[in-house]
Amino acid sequence: MARSRQQHRSRTLSQNFLVDRATAARFVRAARPDPAGLLLEVGPGKGALTTALAPYCRELRAYEIDPGLLPGLRAALGAAPHVRVYARDFVGVPPPRAPFAVVGNVPFSRTADIVDWCLRAPALTDATLITQLEYARRRTGDFGRWSLRTVLTWPQVEWLLLGRIGRREFRPVPRVDAGILRIERRPRPLLPAAELADYRRLVEAGFSGVGGSLYASLRRAGHPRRRVDRAFGVARVDRAEVVAFVPPQAWLTLHHELNETSRLV
Repeated sequence: MARSRQQHRSRTLSQNFLVDRATAARFVRAARPDPAGLLLEVGPGKGALTTALAPYCRELRAYEIDPGLLPGLRAALGAAPHVRVYARDFVGVPPPRAPFAVVGNVPFSRTADIVDWCLRAPALTDATLITQLEYARRRTGDFGRWSLRTVLTWPQVEWLLLGRIGRREFRPVPRVDAGILRIERRPRPLLPAAELADYRRLVEAGFSGVGGSLYASLRRAGHPRRRVDRAFGVARVDRAEVVAFVPPQAWLTLHHELNETSRLV
C-alpha cells in the first residue's frame, strides 16, 4: 500500500528518480560544484544526486516538495551537517543574494518554471539540470534550431547540452530520455546593459512571425531596407532564412549593425 501511494505521488508530481550511481557521478562532473560555494538542489527525491554532490561543496540546500520523501532523505544525509533539507517548493524560495549555483533532477512538468526562476536570480552563476532530452536540445540549438528564450538570453547566459541519460536509468521509467542541461551566466555579458532592451526588441520583432521570414519581420518592424540589407550581409544571413535557424551569434551581429547604422544615418 505504501509503495502504491508513493507511485501515485511520483506520477502526480512528475517524479522520476535517478537510480544509476555512475550517472550521478557523471552529473557531478558536469555540474562542477565550487568546493567553497553555495549549492541549491531542486527536488532531491531519494538523494541520489544529493549524496553524490555533498562532498564537493561548502553548503548544500535541498528543497523537496514531497513530504513523504523527507524522513528517508534526512536520514541518508544525517552525517553531512553542511547539507540541509527543506520541505519547500523550489520556485517559491527567494534566491540568495550571494553567488550560488543550482542543480537538480527536475520534474519534467516543472522544467520551464524552474529555468525561469534560475534566469531571474541575479546572483546565480550556473544551473545544471536533468531535463527531458528534447527540452535540452531545443534550448541549446542541438537540433540546428534556436528558441526565442535562448536567443533573448544569449548575451547574458550560455546554454549547453552536456550529455544524454537513458530513460531506463530512472524509476519509474519515463517515456523519454533525459539530457544534462547547463546554463552558465557569463562573467562579462556580450552586450552592455544599456543595449539589452534594444536587443530584446529586435529579437522579439524577428520572432513575431510577421511576413514569414526574419528579413520580412524586421522590415515590417520599421527597419529601413538599406539598413537590413547591410546587416544581413555582414551577419551572413540569407534574406529568406526562417527565424528559428538563425544562430545567436548572428543575432548579435544584426543588433550591432542595425544599431551602428541607425546612429550613422
